[in-house]
Amino acid sequence: MTEQSTPTSMNRPNRQREAEFQMVPAPVPDETDLVVVDTTWGEIQPMSPAAGVHTVGELELRELVAHGALLVDSRNQEQFQTATLPGAVHIPFSDVLDRRNELEDADQVVFFCNGPQCPQSPTAITQLVEDGFPAQRIAYYRGGMHDWVTLGLPTSPGTAARGESAEK
Repeated sequence: MTEQSTPTSMNRPNRQREAEFQMVPAPVPDETDLVVVDTTWGEIQPMSPAAGVHTVGELELRELVAHGALLVDSRNQEQFQTATLPGAVHIPFSDVLDRRNELEDADQVVFFCNGPQCPQSPTAITQLVEDGFPAQRIAYYRGGMHDWVTLGLPTSPGTAARGESAEK
């Protein structure tokens, strides 16, 4: 590699959009299996949001869920209702401590949100660990909806859970 092609910085340049940003990759009209990714939103999150929490990819996520792990979508209601991972339950990151009792019976809980640049799951996980929930029972799917959709994996519409309004 020549000195001219060596990057001077590995930081993502600041970008701004005129239109509202799109957190989850959007399908390209009339193009099967092609999506557009918006790189203008969020801040890159750490690989592991708390000591002892295991970060997983898609194959590990599927294996954990197949073995009974509780899959938690920690995004807001509107995002959840648009699309979620099949089998996910909705516990918004802002409600995780109030709804901690819903996690107690699970041997393993896997959190996800919009993707590597979304702070919702890291926030929920950090709050739980600081509140005494065992870190070894938490897994973090850092890729979230962003990577799941980009890889062409299936999604399903989210449905309102107990106590949640479908029109939030």
